[in-house]
Amino acid sequence: MTTGEEALAWRGGFGRLWTAAVVSRFGDALRTSALPLLAARLTDDPLAIASVTACGYLPWLLFGLLGGAVADRVDQRRAMWAVDSVRGLLVAAFALAVALGHASVPLLLLLAFALTTLQTLFDNASTALLPSLVDRHALGSANARLMTGQQIAGGLLGAPLVPLLLAAGAAMPFAADAGTYLAAAALVASLRTRPPDRAPRPAGSTLRTEIAEGLRALWQDRALRAVCVATLLCNIGMGALIATLVLHVTRWLHAGTAGYAAAMTAYAAGSITGGFLAQRIARRTGRVRALLAAGTVQTSALLLMGTLRHLGALVAGMLLLGAMNMVWNVNQVTLMQQRAPESMTGRIAAAFRTSATSGAPLGALLGGAVAGACGLNGPALLAAVLFGLAVTSLIPVRKPDVPVVAPRDSATVGRALS
Repeated sequence: MTTGEEALAWRGGFGRLWTAAVVSRFGDALRTSALPLLAARLTDDPLAIASVTACGYLPWLLFGLLGGAVADRVDQRRAMWAVDSVRGLLVAAFALAVALGHASVPLLLLLAFALTTLQTLFDNASTALLPSLVDRHALGSANARLMTGQQIAGGLLGAPLVPLLLAAGAAMPFAADAGTYLAAAALVASLRTRPPDRAPRPAGSTLRTEIAEGLRALWQDRALRAVCVATLLCNIGMGALIATLVLHVTRWLHAGTAGYAAAMTAYAAGSITGGFLAQRIARRTGRVRALLAAGTVQTSALLLMGTLRHLGALVAGMLLLGAMNMVWNVNQVTLMQQRAPESMTGRIAAAFRTSATSGAPLGALLGGAVAGACGLNGPALLAAVLFGLAVTSLIPVRKPDVPVVAPRDSATVGRALS
């Protein structure tokens, strides 16, 4: 039975933000799954196909820190709905081009680059906006609900629908994605939040100096600095693993495409389970210790995957990796939101995201080199080493320096003026 407090929470601002995030992630899953398939129809050049995916990383490296600085300057709610409106129109125009037979690889590259460039502002603004919608002690529950809902929408519901939509027409996944962007924009625009409480910027302040201020604030916070370094190490490890996982499954384990599908399904299922565990673990241990526990379990899972030549070991390892990855993400983001100065949340979030994004392609290159030199199970063992280093880097800040208040389960009793 739902209590009045819980019902009030979901009718408030967080309920609309959650719905917008989940709807948008569903559309993202449709588009990101359909883009490589469309690229493969347009060209046989592997480099051109891979470039479509690469364009999803490049803007974060180029504009990620800038997006955080802009997010700290503007009204985050307005920035989010404006960005989603523009993205919806861009994807709708692309769907029309596909329907009319005008799709091309350069157009795919342009779309992927433009959407991710806009995402650098949207994601940082979203992270900075959440503390204005919920009480700070409820941020962990709010982040867990957001990330779990997005994982269900994207990992379990969105991607499997792509073949059905493509059967109805090559433009259908993109038309659906455009609709989700516009729906999300309308939901975010309907939020009524207090104007951001910011001190006036000093005369002559530039985006460059503001980015530098955010980086200094991150570096001077001992706990956040350690978590950022640990997150970078983990993302390098995951990049190495994911880039070579298909070879690990099909050639080292000889488990075929069914084995690869089982591994990815296990990871998605684990991620959803981790969403329900993240806040419970943090309440018992504190957020930094929750990260330590998650990293330790992930290190063990990677060692299991890299040493035991059995599909069951791989599936179990991927299940644990997915669960603990969600525990890590929820507590890392929450810790950052709780510790970052309110006026710098966007910039500090951008530093985290930029370092994480840069780790993935670096890890992919390392994984390929290690697989060629040391064997196809080498990337899993490399990832285990990197995760172990990440855990070690957190030990000096393991004392819970951010108190975790056991909140009422309504993560959404907040400060929205709904």
